[in-house]
Amino acid sequence: MTIHHGRGFACINYPIGMNLGGDPSQALVHATPDGKFKVALSSIDLGQGIKSVGRQLAAETLGVPVEDVYVDTADSDTGPHDMGSFASRGTHRMGNAIIRAATEARRQMLEAAGEELEVDAADLVTDGRGNIHVKGAPSRSITVEDTAIAAQFTQGRTLAGRGIFLVPLSEVDADTGEMTPVSSFAHAALIVDLTVDDETGEVEVTAINSAYEVGRALNPKLVEQQLIGGAWMGVAHALYETTEPNYPDRAHGPEDFNHYLQPGPGDVVPHHISVLERPAPDAPFGGKGPGEMCANPVLPAIANGVFNAVGVECDSLPITPEKVLRGLRANGGARPQGTPGR
Repeated sequence: MTIHHGRGFACINYPIGMNLGGDPSQALVHATPDGKFKVALSSIDLGQGIKSVGRQLAAETLGVPVEDVYVDTADSDTGPHDMGSFASRGTHRMGNAIIRAATEARRQMLEAAGEELEVDAADLVTDGRGNIHVKGAPSRSITVEDTAIAAQFTQGRTLAGRGIFLVPLSEVDADTGEMTPVSSFAHAALIVDLTVDDETGEVEVTAINSAYEVGRALNPKLVEQQLIGGAWMGVAHALYETTEPNYPDRAHGPEDFNHYLQPGPGDVVPHHISVLERPAPDAPFGGKGPGEMCANPVLPAIANGVFNAVGVECDSLPITPEKVLRGLRANGGARPQGTPGR
């Protein structure tokens, strides 16, 4: 028995959203009588953090504390229209819609505050702590809460905004059909270190190093968590999970989630991440979001690592011990492709 070490590399440029039908997202923002703000979306938070990022985007645009903003992901019957949570579009499409809705709500808020302070709304600024004051005269101020109370109970004004974002439809070349299907791309490069046991065919990931370009990391800790979690989703698809219900026959297949193979906490290995920020001009505060590219480069990197370690090319997933052993048998044994890292 020999344990072979391998290293695999993969890179990816991933499209953000689609350009079919404009790929629209809508958002609604309104104030409650106590000066809090509600953001209504029809996009579901699948764990990618759209609620957290949505709160940040709305709070930054409104000029209020983030703890005073709440995000409600309703449904397609009661919420504003949205194409959905897919194609890594959440931060880009919904974020832009939130900013537009919050911008309109902010304008209404400043107009109401200006009426109370008897100044022009253009002369007012927010401090991000729940106060609105006259430029250059902080003592002349009113709280966002008092502004909301005055607007709704004295002025008869609604502090609300509507926003929609869609990508302009691409021109289509009449001769070739060529078009621009997306508005922006995110990028990643990833290296996986692993070992392959030539007796059992088992593959064990030992380290991951990656670099991701996400536009701007609007919530750095959330981005890091998503990148790490997404990478292990990729490891699961590469080595464990299968959509084939009878693989390789029903006797060997999982009967329930207690028997469905996935990596567990004991399988997690060091993962060094470098986040590269290149703010995108059409993205909300420059942020495109990690999306599906968290997991995608892991699969080819592991396949390349297995080939580097023992010379077995796997062209189907998951890369199970059976497939590795069959490849080793076909090759007449392990054929390392070179020392990893050299």
